[in-house]
Amino acid sequence: MDDAGILGHLLKIEAEADSLVKDAQAEADRRVRESERQGRAAYEERYQSGVAFEESEFQKVVEKVKEDCQKELAAYREKTGAAQADNGRFAAVLESLFAGDE
Repeated sequence: MDDAGILGHLLKIEAEADSLVKDAQAEADRRVRESERQGRAAYEERYQSGVAFEESEFQKVVEKVKEDCQKELAAYREKTGAAQADNGRFAAVLESLFAGDE
């Protein structure tokens, strides 16, 4: 084989190697993109699951607080509704406070 043939053969091998490297880089890029896509999808799924859980827990707390508030309000209304106004005593207290000694 002459020098030109050897050089041509080496250039052909270099072109094949270049093609293989480009194909390998393209495959690596594809795998990285796919891995990133799967990672984002898994993150989004976990994130949405966590958000749903926290929202559910929040709603439970809100309902409990509303229930407790209604109970306290009902107890207060019952207590204040049972109280009798003592207008005479109230008038006496006012008289003593405002009449004073002149």
